[in-house]
Amino acid sequence: MRVVIIGAGEVGSNIASSLADSHDVVVVDVDSDRVEELNYSLDVLAITGDGASIETLEEAGVGEADLLIASTDHDETNLATCGTSKVLGDAFTIARVKQVGFLRTWERKSSAFGVDFMVCSNLLTAEDIVQIIGLPAAVDAEWFANGLVQMAEFEIAPESPLVGKTIRDADQFELLTFAAILRDDGVEFPRGDSRLAADDRIVVIGPRERVHEFALTASPSAASVGTESVFVIGGGEIGYQTARLLQERGIKLRLIEEDPERARELAEKLPETLVLQFDATDTDALERENFGSADAVVAALESDQENLLVSLLAKRLGVNQTIAVVETGEYRDVFEAVGVDVAVNPRTVTAEEITRITREETTEKLTFIEDDRAEVIEVEIGEDNSLVGVPIRESIPALPDGVVVGAIARERTLVSPRGDTVIEAGDHVVLLVDSDVAEEVIAAI
Repeated sequence: MRVVIIGAGEVGSNIASSLADSHDVVVVDVDSDRVEELNYSLDVLAITGDGASIETLEEAGVGEADLLIASTDHDETNLATCGTSKVLGDAFTIARVKQVGFLRTWERKSSAFGVDFMVCSNLLTAEDIVQIIGLPAAVDAEWFANGLVQMAEFEIAPESPLVGKTIRDADQFELLTFAAILRDDGVEFPRGDSRLAADDRIVVIGPRERVHEFALTASPSAASVGTESVFVIGGGEIGYQTARLLQERGIKLRLIEEDPERARELAEKLPETLVLQFDATDTDALERENFGSADAVVAALESDQENLLVSLLAKRLGVNQTIAVVETGEYRDVFEAVGVDVAVNPRTVTAEEITRITREETTEKLTFIEDDRAEVIEVEIGEDNSLVGVPIRESIPALPDGVVVGAIARERTLVSPRGDTVIEAGDHVVLLVDSDVAEEVIAAI
């Protein structure tokens, strides 16, 4: 498949990296330094130019492309690029936007703007945040199989009772699969005698109740984390969408916004949310609102520095769970290293969603673990699939090394994925796959 990607920032570069091994990829960016770096680091053709220009798109070969991905940081540029590409050919177009308004317009008529599929990074980020809130000690979480299955990643703290235990000893939860251990820079697919160590990150897959039970076992001190008291700091688009989704779940929350006009607007849009108008670094105001007793705080201000400051202040005042939006991808590890519980990067979230769309024919859903060390994918099993009718202990070894069956959903019921389990046509199977063999595995099934 020939793929043209417009924009070589964090989103475009991540997508190019995931597609370069198996597709003919062209990347366009206005920054010549980025272009030069990509030509050296990836097996792609990177060219300098304005992606919204018809001349640049012609140079990139959009007329012969199968897929065009517009992933710059500017919504209008991405929409113009998709519209222009339709003049040159019939490539399937994917546009990344930040503003939910563009998404709502496109949803009314899916051909609007010349866009075949639209990804809204602000909304995706808010959805990611909402999935993590209330799950003690989790650093990542995602739903699969229409909400039947949850994937969650937990960090094993030095004081956790799981330190030193084998997977066999820790596996006390029905229908829960221990899918991977992330240690240093590697991914280990655990066996019964695999032993957990402090600072490991473990990925589990199973029904929400079992995942939550495991969370309390992994971190008993976090048992009090709930959703009775949630603060959202910042009333920008991500903060607003997060509050809206939490409100829809029936969670009572408080949203802090410094700008008086924006605060009034949010109060009208969020009738079930208490909107407070003051500076979120005003410790006296925070103490009046019992900020330190909050179950969770979401920092969604306009800058990474402000979000870090608010999150650390929250931890110092005693908040159980802090989640911060981090616009710069390389800062994520820094945030978590200094004490922020979870750092969410909108560009990473967006790259995952766009990559999933490029595999839509075979995968129902996709998420990355630790950016790109492993992938969790959901596959609907067809009649002629190689996994059908064969016990897992025989079918999985036939695939490339680095695959774990995390869950099987059959007619809205979960089936335990054990060695003698036989996968049937129509099943939704959730797999954890080493990123190095992901494309090969997807092709094989």
